[in-house]
Amino acid sequence: MSGLVLKLGPKERVLVNGAVIENGDRRSRLSIMTPDAKILRLRDAIHPEEVNTPVRRVCYATQLVLSGDAEPGETRIQLLRRIEELSRILTDTDSRKLLDMASDAIIHERYYACLKALRLLLPREDRLLATRAS
Repeated sequence: MSGLVLKLGPKERVLVNGAVIENGDRRSRLSIMTPDAKILRLRDAIHPEEVNTPVRRVCYATQLVLSGDAEPGETRIQLLRRIEELSRILTDTDSRKLLDMASDAIIHERYYACLKALRLLLPREDRLLATRAS
């Protein structure tokens, strides 16, 4: 069995090919077998008004591919460039590893894996920006 496996909590929502689907009252597990399905967990979604930092901008652009609102081919080079820019700023070993994972995911057209790696950078970015603001 291959494909993306989604584990959904009660009442959790997911966007699949433009349709919002809400889980029932119990936890469930869905296997998405269609390789090019556009899927985005709404709990993972970054809202447009939250796109105010470099990492959030890259996450949001990746999210637009996942939701079907941006073409992967047109967005791919832009995402790789933005990840490269982030790698010039976030130079610690852990950040580099996550950025390498995100780049590799983009190259292999695994946008959900890219978003997952990038989201792990958000707490680090928040800490850096909080330190800078102090």
